[in-house]
Amino acid sequence: MPEPTAPTPPAPAPPAPTAAARPRYGTLFRLPEFRAVFLAHLCSLLGTVVSEIALTVLVFSLTGSPFLSALAFALGLLPYLLGGTLLAGLADRYPARRVLVCCDLVCACCVALMALPVTPVAGLLALRVVLALVAPVFAGTRMATLGDILGDGDAFVLGRSLLRIVSQTALLGGYGVGGLLLALVPPRGALLVTLATFLGSAALLRLGTRHRPARARTAATGLVRDSLSGVRAVLALREPRLALCLLWVPPAFAVVPEGLAAPYAASLGVGGAGLGLLLAAISAGMITGELLAGVLLTPAARARLALPLAALGTLPLALCLLRPGYVPLLALLFVTGASAAYTLGLDRWFVDSVPVALRGRAMTVQTAGLMTAQGLGTALAGAVAERLDPHLVVAGAGLLGTACCLPLALSARRARRVPGGGGPKDETGLTTI
Repeated sequence: MPEPTAPTPPAPAPPAPTAAARPRYGTLFRLPEFRAVFLAHLCSLLGTVVSEIALTVLVFSLTGSPFLSALAFALGLLPYLLGGTLLAGLADRYPARRVLVCCDLVCACCVALMALPVTPVAGLLALRVVLALVAPVFAGTRMATLGDILGDGDAFVLGRSLLRIVSQTALLGGYGVGGLLLALVPPRGALLVTLATFLGSAALLRLGTRHRPARARTAATGLVRDSLSGVRAVLALREPRLALCLLWVPPAFAVVPEGLAAPYAASLGVGGAGLGLLLAAISAGMITGELLAGVLLTPAARARLALPLAALGTLPLALCLLRPGYVPLLALLFVTGASAAYTLGLDRWFVDSVPVALRGRAMTVQTAGLMTAQGLGTALAGAVAERLDPHLVVAGAGLLGTACCLPLALSARRARRVPGGGGPKDETGLTTI
């Protein structure tokens, strides 16, 4: 990617919608640029899901090794932290559209190489790492671009919520679609479908969004040093740091039941269908919670509920100490997932608290940190479950999560009361968190 010439200052974001014309999910699709970003998200999401399944099956068919097959899947998560820190500067150093299109093209090239019959297993795993390094840069840049398209107000919050809802829906049905595709074509053929989705995403973003200059002037230092300095600058600001912690910590504990779904289902004596419902319960709760909060609550109400939900969202898991039956357990997991609606109130605070020149890097760091936190939470829970029953580990995650999130929420509330602080406001202009 060539060094850009000195960019002009970013174009001002469109004004946030007023309370009298409060946006809804449906109104966002009236904007052609949002439609392009949304459809590109669908394409890249489909490509990612299919590639994960196809690559795992391909590696197992070539090696017969469960470890290497699992490693092919895990390598989609582990490099997120590296990509989100060492490459975060790309999101602000270059025009956003160029970064997004280049990320899609890099992914398309990697998948094309994976589909070649001559690519060895080591090459497949290396290409999987490249895909994972690119992913947080793409996601962070896309979220920052969403702010450019929708403004910093409630339209941005709902737009980001829609992308999350689509992602959770993909977890519910996407793997089933990928499995059906593999029943029709071999793994390398399924990878060709992934290639088409990445190229389609690149075309939508190139043709459907307008050029915007880079948010930050080109740094005199190299990319890695610039990325690390940008990450330090974001984390040095108190409000973004607290918002990031609240966006990372609750999911790290809420993901524990998903990571332990198989042994938990076995302890309850339920079969494969029961296991599938356990895995789907939290995602279904997240989709329902976000939709209801986005449709029924005002921006001020979502902002007021953000910190209580973040602080207490994992507490229902503590009831697993009582060894609930299968149906009550599904209800507990659904409620835990629904509490993730707190992100609608927190997103506005986060984006408002970050300087525009750091916004792309901040979004990239947020994405990388979220994936890393969930990976660590799952791994640690699995290690503890080697010695304790699954219901005790899940209950412990609920209690420990509350103990960690409650002080963070209280600190965030105190930070929002600092005179002159930015952040989400209600219709009167008063801070709502």
